[in-house]
Amino acid sequence: MNNLLSYRGYQGNVVYSEEDHCLFGKVIGIKSLLSYEGDSVQELEQDFKNVIDEYLMDCKERNVEPEQPYQGIVNVRISPELHRRAALYAMEHGKSLNVVVEEAIGNMVSCSECGSGNF
Repeated sequence: MNNLLSYRGYQGNVVYSEEDHCLFGKVIGIKSLLSYEGDSVQELEQDFKNVIDEYLMDCKERNVEPEQPYQGIVNVRISPELHRRAALYAMEHGKSLNVVVEEAIGNMVSCSECGSGNF
């Protein structure tokens, strides 16, 4: 089951509130808090699209660049030993550490998407 909505390059999650008997969510991958809700899937999807459209219109009116989700900059914390091993691997293979990390994440995501879960 896909619990994400997509519209105009933005994604949002879908959550069911058992207490309120409604669906709600927020746009993910940006710092701004953009939330939406609905009593049905159709209402939720429409409110999600409205929130995105209103956000983009507001940014345009204020002459502000809208946040773009997932710009490709990721800060991660890893152990010093793993950092050292990855850096040595990169040097031994004539690659930058960024390329090695990108390849590793790409391999992980590809395996996850194909359902094998094995790396």
